[in-house]
Amino acid sequence: MNPKELGKKYDKIAQWWHEKHHDSRYGLKQLELALKFVSGGRSALDVGCGAGGRIISKLEDQGFVVTGVDVSEEMITLAIQNHPNCSFYVKDICTWETEKKFNLIIAWDSIFHLPLHMHRAVIDKLCYLLENGGVLIYTFGNAIGEHTDMWHEDEFYYSSIGINDNLTALINNKLTIMHLELDQFPEKHVYVVARKP
Repeated sequence: MNPKELGKKYDKIAQWWHEKHHDSRYGLKQLELALKFVSGGRSALDVGCGAGGRIISKLEDQGFVVTGVDVSEEMITLAIQNHPNCSFYVKDICTWETEKKFNLIIAWDSIFHLPLHMHRAVIDKLCYLLENGGVLIYTFGNAIGEHTDMWHEDEFYYSSIGINDNLTALINNKLTIMHLELDQFPEKHVYVVARKP
């Protein structure tokens, strides 16, 4: 799916998303595990940050300086309102460029919207953007291929390269896998925590 098209789909549900997720605990237990492996500085990148909320609030509470990127203009507008001390960009992670490096990168329920052929390139990019000793946590599907689903009366695109190819990508980038879990089993939702030496 074209990132601009995806952004417009999320624009339509941005307010609903904000209200539903702002104070939820979804993903925080997994983030807390990842935070245990972070050493050194306190810079964080949230890929597919949405309207902010629980994840960015947790990072701010832990003293992180947060940068967020998302393809939805409406989501970024809400994120700026929710977290005025953070930096946010309406950008596609596939093409976004930065000279910054980060101690923590989180991509919670966002990479599975990438075009299938871009998964490996984006994982490589996220690994590159980590500081030495930095931690990457992201979610993906325990499946291989692409499909669409109806959600909020609209069609959304999903894709995954599966567990083995995700792990291979991380290992080839010289990251150490610290944790992998199918955290919503029997749903095909996977999260992985990896650390750069």
